[in-house]
Amino acid sequence: MSTNTPQIKQFIKENSSLFWYTPESEKENISNELLVETILNYGDLNTVKKLIITLGMQTTANVFLNMQGRKKMNFYPEIYNFFSLYFKRYA
Repeated sequence: MSTNTPQIKQFIKENSSLFWYTPESEKENISNELLVETILNYGDLNTVKKLIITLGMQTTANVFLNMQGRKKMNFYPEIYNFFSLYFKRYA
């Protein structure tokens, strides 16, 4: 059962190529953690902006800042540093 809104599903569909490792049938159901991790690591600036608009600044920041352990380490160090500073300032 999918909990993603139609807007999030559309966003995932528009950026389907970034989720190449996820089976097509499962893409609509990916978690917010996977969505944020993938878009921040591999998306361009416009895609990141659209993610923040779609999920909301506070939700995106909460998902990013509350990642623990291995999931936190899946970010490139530069990406993790930049968005840590960005969300602490703007969220």
